[in-house]
Amino acid sequence: MPLDGISRFCFGASYAVALLMELLQLLRPRTAQRLVGIGFGCAGLFAHSIYLIVQRPSLTSQIGSLLFLTWILAVFYLYGALHHRELTWGLFVLPLVVGLVVLTELFPPDASEWGSWLAPLDELRGQRFWGLLHAALLLLAAVGCCIGFVASVMYLVQAHRLRAKTLPGEGPRLWSLERIEQMNRRAVNLAFPLLTAGALVGVALMLQRAEQLQGWTDPRILVTAALWAVLALLLYLRYAGQLAGRRLAQLTIVAFVLLVFTLVFAHSLTEPGGAP
Repeated sequence: MPLDGISRFCFGASYAVALLMELLQLLRPRTAQRLVGIGFGCAGLFAHSIYLIVQRPSLTSQIGSLLFLTWILAVFYLYGALHHRELTWGLFVLPLVVGLVVLTELFPPDASEWGSWLAPLDELRGQRFWGLLHAALLLLAAVGCCIGFVASVMYLVQAHRLRAKTLPGEGPRLWSLERIEQMNRRAVNLAFPLLTAGALVGVALMLQRAEQLQGWTDPRILVTAALWAVLALLLYLRYAGQLAGRRLAQLTIVAFVLLVFTLVFAHSLTEPGGAP
């Protein structure tokens, strides 16, 4: 198959097969199944990487931000599957990866959104540079929110197993509640400053275009503000010692839902130059 013939279906299907292997591994553990799942995960990541290199989606577009976010999470899955072999890692990360790939199908390819992320460095100046920095910071904040979401789901599943007094060896193999909660807190600590920095860059860009200040009512801006408020509340309650692990997990899931809306909503202030 020519490299430009690789589609989102190619790597999405590979990730889906890897998820199927994880489900089979949960029901009947087999070394061969695990290796096949990792193999399909690697194949999906390879096809995903080629797709990004060939198609070069804009990081400031909806489909571009989703594809780059999914790629980072796929790397996160493979790292965990290889480094934490004793855990049921892919069972929690791969549904998120597959779901985000499916979400990209809401946005058909638009020629105006392709071919810009590898622009020559001498073109990255002015609003183009700051627009790309704004998008990159928000992308990294989204990674933190997604990792926090995965940790939150792990925490709730593990807490349920402990309450139900599930026998050791039954169900998914997970870390202790303390370690999962620590993973969640680190993800939130990563996401909040990055989201704050990205939002400040976006505000500065908007203020440079006073004629577009009606854009403050843009749904994407309002949802991003709500996401920032939820993450700020998470940090405040954490350091105030008023938030138990279960509540922390539930509030992080709320933040993830807001993140999905942020990624789906179009930005009315996006310009051809790539600056939001």
